[in-house]
Amino acid sequence: MIRFGISGLPPDGDDIAFLDGLVVRGQTAFEFAFTSGFPWKEKRCEAFGRLAAERGVAISIHAPYFAILTSDDPEKAKLTRAALEHTMKLGHAFGSRVIVAHTGYVKKRTPEQLHQLAEESLEIIAPKVRHLGVALGLEVGGTDRAFGTLGDIALIAEKFAFVHPVVDWAHVHAMSGGALTSKDAFLGVFGFLRDRFPGWTLDPLHCQFTDNEFGHGGEVRHLPYGKGTLRIGPLVEAAIEAGMRLTLISEAREKSSHIAIQEELEAALSFMQPQPPAVEQTRPLASGKVAFPQDLRIIAEGDGWIPVGLERPVRLSNPDKPFFPGGETKGDLVAYYHSVAPVLLPHLRDRAIVLARFPDGADGAWFYEKQAPSHKPEWLPTAPLWSGHRGDVIDFVTAPEVASLLWIANLGAIEIHPWLSRVATAPTPDFAIFDLDPADGATWDQVVTVAEVIRVALERLGLTGYPKTSGATGLHIYVPLDPVHAYDRVRLFVETVGRLVVAADAALATMEWDIPRRAGKVFIDHNQNVGGKTIASVYSVRPRSGAPVSTPLLWTEVGEVTPDQFTIATIWDRLARHGDL
Repeated sequence: MIRFGISGLPPDGDDIAFLDGLVVRGQTAFEFAFTSGFPWKEKRCEAFGRLAAERGVAISIHAPYFAILTSDDPEKAKLTRAALEHTMKLGHAFGSRVIVAHTGYVKKRTPEQLHQLAEESLEIIAPKVRHLGVALGLEVGGTDRAFGTLGDIALIAEKFAFVHPVVDWAHVHAMSGGALTSKDAFLGVFGFLRDRFPGWTLDPLHCQFTDNEFGHGGEVRHLPYGKGTLRIGPLVEAAIEAGMRLTLISEAREKSSHIAIQEELEAALSFMQPQPPAVEQTRPLASGKVAFPQDLRIIAEGDGWIPVGLERPVRLSNPDKPFFPGGETKGDLVAYYHSVAPVLLPHLRDRAIVLARFPDGADGAWFYEKQAPSHKPEWLPTAPLWSGHRGDVIDFVTAPEVASLLWIANLGAIEIHPWLSRVATAPTPDFAIFDLDPADGATWDQVVTVAEVIRVALERLGLTGYPKTSGATGLHIYVPLDPVHAYDRVRLFVETVGRLVVAADAALATMEWDIPRRAGKVFIDHNQNVGGKTIASVYSVRPRSGAPVSTPLLWTEVGEVTPDQFTIATIWDRLARHGDL
């Protein structure tokens, strides 16, 4: 789908009439050009955003041109950061998924210096904006004086999950010397984006379009559409072939150019329908029940299937096998882990993994598997760790890359359970975990109350807890630790805090091992903090109806969500807005 809109400022007056006019003209996006300041207050933004949402119009904001990330003057840098923060707050008021900003200017500084300045600015503003659920879209630069190639933005986005790319096609066209004249040229850009950015930052890809004049140094000026060499048709053709969803904003200065771009866009869409692949070629891995941000395709080989485009050979089996009560398939499970890999893999890095395998799906028999199967691929590394229980070494599976996640999911491992310690420091965990499990008769509100008490207790101890849904009925609170304390000591710490919570309100929480005596209370389980014992990772799927996902939360959200709110189908908008918390 390509959502088209224009950039500008609505006239003072009737917002309803303005929005209805957009809809009548087939424009389902609008970008506020707050490029020189902030003419609207937050309350008006909220009201306009509600009206836009009712009409299906996506709102974005272009930040002031002075709101950049690379100012090296302390006072100016403070002002530019404040402008970016305010733009993102207004974006939140509008209900926007993204705001657009320029990265900055070179000014005889090295790439290393520019990246350092940008990262320092983002480190300062991140705690103030991360919770807003609005992406900071960095627009690709259009001249050799501007900092911010797609590669630069990719490096920044690797460190700051709320940063997304914004592709100004006129800028790319200018900096490539006018290369964007064919479908293949646009496909090359899409390929780079998919290689370097998580799928949810590209779904939809926010981009801008206008015609322009350019020279050796890049863009010189915008031109009325048709006066230059950039055309919308090849972009539409490439987007359809690549399966890319776009939000396309015309930044032309003339109404006639808006009209011409939209007319050519609509004409191209009417003629360029997706072509199904030949039977003997590739097919989607997923069932189509879930819209994943990355479309992984597979090709038949013998009695199995091989994913297209992976660096490692991974053989998949039975992708169409129903795996969840709602009809999600094994292929959907594998496709989920493929798409979520950019945020999941850092949490699994250097950790041994216990597999919770469900060969026949969520409703079938299941088992835990610690020892890596003998048929594992040679390229997949294992972690040999001593097991006191077995009196022997166990070779645990690890997941250092995307292919390893796909191989694990293909085993029917719905859940992924990493150790709380890294392989190099196996006896000393770098997390303590409070596992809050509502017993029969207890409510989610009770879980929230217990979690808040634990949060306050941790803060008074100088510690920070990070909550996540269990993906079932409860809540997990992770407490980062330096890996210097043995498991027994960490377990004792969690037990001590838990007993203080129980002492504060024994009718609310319990640590009672007799299950019937837990009724109506929230069980605080400290015994997850044992060497070799694991719980489902962040972003792990759980074997329940709807394929729920164990999802990190902001503390401000804990009382607002439900434990099964995020699934393999619904988590993507959240990741697009927040990234990894």
